[in-house]
Amino acid sequence: MALLENKTTTGWLNSDRRRLLVQEYGIFLAFLLLSFILSISNEYFLTPGNISNVLLQTSINGVLAIGMTFVILTRGIDLSVGSVVALTGIVSASLATTSATAGVVGAPYPFYIALAVGILVGVACGTIVGIIVSRFAVPAFVATLGMLSAARGMTLIYGGGKPVPALTPEFRWIGTGNVLGIPMPVVLLAIVFIVSWWILNRTRFGRYIYAVGGNPHAAKTSGINVTQIRFVVYTISGALAGLAGMMLSARTGSALPQAGIAYELDAIAAVVIGGTSLSGGVGRVTGTLIGALIIGVMNNGLDLLGIESYYQQVLKGALIVGAVMLDQKRNQGL
Repeated sequence: MALLENKTTTGWLNSDRRRLLVQEYGIFLAFLLLSFILSISNEYFLTPGNISNVLLQTSINGVLAIGMTFVILTRGIDLSVGSVVALTGIVSASLATTSATAGVVGAPYPFYIALAVGILVGVACGTIVGIIVSRFAVPAFVATLGMLSAARGMTLIYGGGKPVPALTPEFRWIGTGNVLGIPMPVVLLAIVFIVSWWILNRTRFGRYIYAVGGNPHAAKTSGINVTQIRFVVYTISGALAGLAGMMLSARTGSALPQAGIAYELDAIAAVVIGGTSLSGGVGRVTGTLIGALIIGVMNNGLDLLGIESYYQQVLKGALIVGAVMLDQKRNQGL
């Protein structure tokens, strides 16, 4: 009887261990499986040029998704990042263009001034949202939806609805340059990832983010300034959206007023697919990076296979819904 009970207990432990392993490494296995399937389906998938292209395509969404991770970990959402991408792209480009009609007075300015202004614009947008959400207790969905519309309108007003072309080579370097052969957008994504991982895993602020997302009432009782944490995460999201906007403009060589449309959906998809819970308090920036890579690999692979973009949107939607369903099942302890 004791032997039977021991076997049952051991089996339960093995089953529980398998479940934990799937939760911990399932996203990595899914990425490897997807890459393997695409590699045997198309001979060009694993070529160095295509891998570089996938990383370039992933870099902008990866930066946005990492900023979104901070927000979602606190039970929030940021629907404004796509519009902030467009606004920061237009503003920074107007300082770095050689066009006599599209630039501001005195342009082109040194590229570091354009970069600083672009980041500040993103920070300003995130700060406004952070104040509305944290100080006035407006639901994040409503506050960021309002910023989505407002930032898009400001983009059209500032640029007069026209693109800003002829960006300086120095500014374009952040989108087309390289460091030791590695494309600069990929380098920027790596830097953002490393810094964000360190913040979330090695700092008190990171622990507070998880605490606020896990149980805001308990966090407040423990002495954590919940209002301040919520304010800061939206500021971080805005700053990274500003960086992504400049990366996009630098890569394409011009800033378009319609840039960034639906970018927030890809960012949210990467976060959710990467295992971050929409209920807050659970998730890792590593998973977000893999989620962004999965989206990039999927889009690239389907392009190589000649599948139309309409079907790609359907598959992406299915991935999001499936990831949320798994998240709900995990939360229910099933």
